[in-house]
Amino acid sequence: MAAHRKPRQRAFGGGTTRTAVTIALAGAASATGFDGTGHAEPTLSPAQVKAKVDKLYQEAEVATEKYDGAKEKADEAAQRLNGLRDEAARRTDQLASAREALGSAAAAQYREGGLDPSVRLLLSSDPARYLDDAAFAERVDSRQAAAVARVRDQLREIERLRGAARVELASLKSRQAELRRQKRTVTEKLGEARGLLSRLTREQRAQLTADGSAGRSARSAGRDLLGPVSPSAAAAEAPGARAAAAVAYAYGKLGSPYVWGATGPDAFDCSGLVQAAYHSAGISLPRTTYAQIGAGRRVPRSELLPGDLVFFYSGVSHVGIYVGHGQMIHAPNPSAPVRLAPIDEMPFAGATRVV
Repeated sequence: MAAHRKPRQRAFGGGTTRTAVTIALAGAASATGFDGTGHAEPTLSPAQVKAKVDKLYQEAEVATEKYDGAKEKADEAAQRLNGLRDEAARRTDQLASAREALGSAAAAQYREGGLDPSVRLLLSSDPARYLDDAAFAERVDSRQAAAVARVRDQLREIERLRGAARVELASLKSRQAELRRQKRTVTEKLGEARGLLSRLTREQRAQLTADGSAGRSARSAGRDLLGPVSPSAAAAEAPGARAAAAVAYAYGKLGSPYVWGATGPDAFDCSGLVQAAYHSAGISLPRTTYAQIGAGRRVPRSELLPGDLVFFYSGVSHVGIYVGHGQMIHAPNPSAPVRLAPIDEMPFAGATRVV
């Protein structure tokens, strides 16, 4: 009679599993071209490349404005930290002078017949031990009591300054971490855009630029765009001398390269150009588009005048300087220098009159 044996169970990860893994790997190899017959990445048309690149540039500009804001706050934190450290050093010097004066008094007291124990403690390596002892001032004469009170106040102020400096240092490190994050985002977006553009021929890239300009001109036809605005005409229509000066500065920077994070004098990002233009006119503006839109009086599009700041996209991530007749001067993106362009080329978000 044959023995009945229970079929042996295959261990997990055995033949069945290996077969499944083999099939999966074979599929992956086919999909990625390991077997030489994989599918190549779909070829994009020039129009599709342009659409993707435009989106990447806009996303990079959002990150650029965040970077600019974080850098502004980091610079402010660093300035406050340096100020606190300088003040703490000054107070420490004052403390040393006060202790030296007490030391002179103690030496005189010693020569006259002995050193008061409280003064010896004052001159010890740990003077903070006795400064909270309210009875100390009662054991010395009035002059020493006043000197000790000053030392007590100076020690407390130094400790306060050091505590504030620690807070500012933590703030600075946080801002610096945000800077690194936004810089990575900008770099990645711009790198991806360059990769897409590198798939095109030089002629195709030139055609995209030409098509973009033609398309913007067509969209502006029949509206308020009457052709190029001369610098003198724009200045004459400006609401004031400072707005006229800002417009003149912007005209003088036409052709300057776009560099993210730059505020001039030879390269700019969008908000950097606006800030530099008004700085030349004696007006200090915030660094980012998010803050610049709140730096003046809001005006409707129908009442725009040269020198007004015009903002774009729902997130207010781009800005230009209006120069009249439906046109602005702005720093577009890394593919184009500072230039004159219709305000219709991007989704309009609002406008501000600084002066």
